[in-house]
Formats: sequence, structure tokens, C-alpha cells
Amino acid sequence: MTAFDEAFEHTVSLEGGYSNHAADRGGATNYGITEAVARENGYTGQMSELTLEKAKEIYQRRYWKPLRLDDIAAVSKPIALKLFDIGVNMGTGSAAKFVQRALNVFNRQQADYPDMAVDGAIGPKTVTAFITFMQKRKQQGETAFLKTLSSLQGARYIELAENREQNEAFVFGWMVNRA
Repeated sequence: MTAFDEAFEHTVSLEGGYSNHAADRGGATNYGITEAVARENGYTGQMSELTLEKAKEIYQRRYWKPLRLDDIAAVSKPIALKLFDIGVNMGTGSAAKFVQRALNVFNRQQADYPDMAVDGAIGPKTVTAFITFMQKRKQQGETAFLKTLSSLQGARYIELAENREQNEAFVFGWMVNRA
């Protein structure tokens, strides 16, 4: 099973099937794919009829590839899986910013690699810094990075609920299942 297949199965198990929760800004969703994202990716049918195969295609194109998760998974599959889930749940920009922020504070005042712009896009500099970080910090680095991603994710969920009361309907589940 590829890292993408594993990430997809895990995320779909958390997202579930069709939903149209009144408090969800995303509106009708299926397998975690919002109607807006489905339409942007060429799907024209009813959201309740979105196939798992189409969802998988969208997930790979919209979330896996922009985050360069094949490159990340080659070094740390657990981190790639975590970033995929964050990207799906919070957007790829947030996932990329979490990586960049973590790398910037873990570089020992630029002794290991230079700081990078926190621009929300994973490019060659981010990937190179991540590889360097993992080579230097090894298993402890992976553990610390995963904890950092979960911490940033949890803090963002709190902010979302504080800024939009309707998100309180979801924050407990986000914390239990995601952060």
C-alpha cells in the first residue's frame, strides 16, 4: 500500500460519508470533499452520489501533490500522513505553514538550515529543510515534529471555535480525532 493510499483510507475513515450539517460552512460534503471543492475538480453530480474513486482522485490532486507528500513520505510516512489529514481538514496552506513554522524554530538559529518564508507553499526549500531536519534529529525529530503539528492543529481548532461559535459543534471531535 502506498503512503497516499494509507493516508486516504485513514482520512476517509475520519471524514465518513455524506453529510450536510447546518453548522458546517462547507455545506454538503462526501468523504470530506466539500461541494465547492468537488465542483472545482469537475464533479457535477449530487454530493450524496460522489464516488469513493472520484474522492480519491480529488484528494491526490488537491491535497497530496501540492503538499509534496511523496517527498515527505520518503523520509517520514507518519509526518506525511499527518500533513495530509491537516491539509484536508484545514487546507493545504495551513498544513504548509505549520511545516514551515516548525522547521524555522527547529533549525537551531539557522545552524542546520536557513529560515524560510512561511508562505503556505511547500517547495524545494521546505522539502530540503525537512530532509535535513530528519537526518539530524532522526526518530526524536519525527516525534517532536508530529507533536508540534498536533499542537499547532489543536491551537487552530480553538481559534476557529473562538472566532465562530458554530464551530463549537465540531471542536470536540476535531480534538479527539485529529489534533
